[in-house]
Amino acid sequence: MKSVVDNSKEENQAAADARRARGEFVRGVSQFRHVIGESGVFPAEPGRYHLFVALNCPWCHRVTLARGVLGLTQSVSMDVAYPNRTDEYDPAGPNFWQFAPERRSPLTGEVLPECTAETGTGQGYRLAQEIYAAEGSEERSVPILYDKRTKRIVSNESAEIVRMLGAHARALGSDLTGDALPNLYPNEAESAELRREIDELNTFIYVNINNGSYKAGFSSDQAVYATAFENYFAAFDELEAKLKDGRPFLTGERFTEVDLRLFPTLYRHDPVYYVRMKLNGARLLDYPHLWHWLCRVYALPGVVESGSLIHCRQGYFGRTWNKVIPSGPIKPMRYPEAYRHPDLVET
Repeated sequence: MKSVVDNSKEENQAAADARRARGEFVRGVSQFRHVIGESGVFPAEPGRYHLFVALNCPWCHRVTLARGVLGLTQSVSMDVAYPNRTDEYDPAGPNFWQFAPERRSPLTGEVLPECTAETGTGQGYRLAQEIYAAEGSEERSVPILYDKRTKRIVSNESAEIVRMLGAHARALGSDLTGDALPNLYPNEAESAELRREIDELNTFIYVNINNGSYKAGFSSDQAVYATAFENYFAAFDELEAKLKDGRPFLTGERFTEVDLRLFPTLYRHDPVYYVRMKLNGARLLDYPHLWHWLCRVYALPGVVESGSLIHCRQGYFGRTWNKVIPSGPIKPMRYPEAYRHPDLVET
């Protein structure tokens, strides 16, 4: 039976090589897709699982957000890669995520306090790719959800990791109780309509905004870029209109998975994507309802600690031809401090 592509988390790979040759950015498909709690191989237990992430990566940011807002920071351990990947002078070659806590940031002149050595496998690997190589895989991406008990990779698909953490937060050892623990994807019978709305919005946001930003920023075909640019801002317009009724979150009163999955891209838009991804049609500040939504999410417990614009700016602009990182924006104030000020715009 032919598999059906889930456009809420991956794009169709039809003629992918030919599309890449024409200059289109085509995201690959993650290969490790095990599920916690499904077969008994990976049971939901506190202290068992580990994450490997890079804080500049928006797909990792989804996962660190889920870990933060679900109260799993003490029960799901985590290692953070340096935001710049290896270069052509590295013995392993270029473009590998590396664990290098000793490296100094060109932005701050200091080591980045979030960066760690690799501690999850017990092997002290330098490169994320070595974690895959131990299982005979040539993949090299992050995030990785890793089982410290069996020494195996559970998943490297961010959307599925978020869903697993949400579904098993209590069993995984969340330190939140009662209503303080968000229900990111409600599975109660009466929530079928809400789940349908989340699924539809996840697809819309993934295609047009999450992956669409990369279509704009990393495609070398002008027509592909132009289409991605148009779709990206059309999606902003649609979400802005959705929030005009005063709802605090995209589906209403609840913070759900769809809010979590939108946040990493919008968090990066003004300070990074506006320039780096050539998405200079408008700032988020030009969308007052989306700006208020972003500030509202930023104020939730566990969100601030789940990301870093220093890592984002360094990681994205460090991959440009001269590796120079822009100093701005500075008006109306520097980011991320601006996210603490919903009053910068009026609805």
